[in-house]
Amino acid sequence: MLLYALIVFLVGAAGGLVLASYVLRGKLAPWAVSLLHALLGASGLILLIAAILTGDGVGTLPVAALCVFLVAALIGFYLASIHYGKQVALKRVVLTHAGVAVTGAVLLIAAVVMQ
Repeated sequence: MLLYALIVFLVGAAGGLVLASYVLRGKLAPWAVSLLHALLGASGLILLIAAILTGDGVGTLPVAALCVFLVAALIGFYLASIHYGKQVALKRVVLTHAGVAVTGAVLLIAAVVMQ
């Protein structure tokens, strides 16, 4: 199940790259892409939590990845609130969100490889 969570997160990351490209150009991103990105992120979190609770993701790395992804999700909620207000987010916040999410993905990749 860890592999499925990783795949969902990586597909969601593709949407995140699209969103970031808009913000880095100073434009407001399409809501559809933003909602899809959020849905994939939430689905990845649910799969990761399920893997940890069922024992499929036993170990430190999946739990660490979950914690990091939760921080990324909180930053994502903040970015969504800015987007909802029809404002373009600060580039440094978008890059922080991306950096935290990439860190979570690297931890999850390591967990999948070591499984």
